[in-house]
Amino acid sequence: MDSYRRNDGSVTFARFAEKHRRLLNAFVRQNPGLLEKSFLMMLKASRLIDFDNKRAHFRSRIRQQHDQHLSGPLRISVRRAYILEDSYNKLRMRPSQDLKGRLNVHFQSEEGIDAGGLTREWYQVLSRVIFDKGALLFTTVGNNATFQPNPNSVYQTEHLSYFRFVGRVVAKALFDGQLLDVYFTRSFYKHILGVKVTYHDIEAVDPDYYKNLKWMLENDVSDIPDLTFSMDADEEKHILYEKTEVTDHELKPGGRNIRVTEETKHEYVDLVADHILTNAIRPQINSFLEGFNELVPRELISIFNDKELELLISGLPEIDLNDLKANTEYTGYMSASNVVQWFWEVVEGFNKEDMARLLQFVTGTSKVPLEGFKALQGISGSQRFQIHKAYGAPERLPSAHTCFNQLDLPEYSSKEQLQERLLLAIHEASEGFGFC
Repeated sequence: MDSYRRNDGSVTFARFAEKHRRLLNAFVRQNPGLLEKSFLMMLKASRLIDFDNKRAHFRSRIRQQHDQHLSGPLRISVRRAYILEDSYNKLRMRPSQDLKGRLNVHFQSEEGIDAGGLTREWYQVLSRVIFDKGALLFTTVGNNATFQPNPNSVYQTEHLSYFRFVGRVVAKALFDGQLLDVYFTRSFYKHILGVKVTYHDIEAVDPDYYKNLKWMLENDVSDIPDLTFSMDADEEKHILYEKTEVTDHELKPGGRNIRVTEETKHEYVDLVADHILTNAIRPQINSFLEGFNELVPRELISIFNDKELELLISGLPEIDLNDLKANTEYTGYMSASNVVQWFWEVVEGFNKEDMARLLQFVTGTSKVPLEGFKALQGISGSQRFQIHKAYGAPERLPSAHTCFNQLDLPEYSSKEQLQERLLLAIHEASEGFGFC
């Protein structure tokens, strides 16, 4: 009877929250602590909570863990050329409690002192190496812009231990409020959230194969005699991202001899989706989640949906130049100074890659905070983009201090000279820091 009353109360509250969603979210925005007290039941229907309120709740819970962490910072020293191997060896055996401390990174043979900028760079450089094809851990699918575990990772020594390490790194980035230079497939975000994948998620992995499955569901398959609950080797090799060693695969016991009918085609499509998106890479997924959930428990991350989790891990996908200009401060120059005007004219002509390089050069990360450039972080919290006048030889390259999000810009004699010097700096001097 008590259980019935509780369930009935939950349904009543969910209906009330649905009807008054905007008002309830406004209350939470004013007092985020309500989600841990009076409005706790809203977490059971998290789809009713606006993303900014979910994020505030998530950050509050993470801060509580930070405050409870009593030991000192987590210090690691790595070689830039071996950042994956060194980071793996430094972090894989550390107790999860140690990972909750403030990260302090030192790049060997470099003079930089980490006041925040080196940590941001470590996350960026490490994530690029982790998701590079040479590491064999992840593979790009669909439009070559999203990643998920590589079935061929078995050729990487200790590959499951590496996936556990990667899970720790992604969770640590969330824990630290850092953004990573990577986007996962929709299905992999669902695995992190504990949400069941469906055949619709295949569209991002293989659009043509998705169309075939969709056609099956919308048309009569009775006249396809060779369609059975199995996948032949050629089909396996194509779908599983060019996996090198494949055999026929039965989607259920005896599937090679069981025809797909109108009555069973939905079951067939579901089994195909499970095989492609889950079962074929199940060990890798499990190892990643083992490392991830050491720092970020499933019940906390599951308040987000897959699109929100993507924003949380990777930030905004596009760089808004107007937002950057509106949140830039000047020292030694004014917004009307020739050099400043030339700078923005040059940057407006940058392609997406050069814009990302500029951000990486100045801030230590190419990612944009979810709240926009007003939320850039520096040595002591919020720190806007800075352009400082650099004194000395006018032909010198621009330099940067990532802990202050600061670009030191010499007073060049022409826009052409500024463009040439700036491009050279962000292409050739974008890694390694002398001051932070």
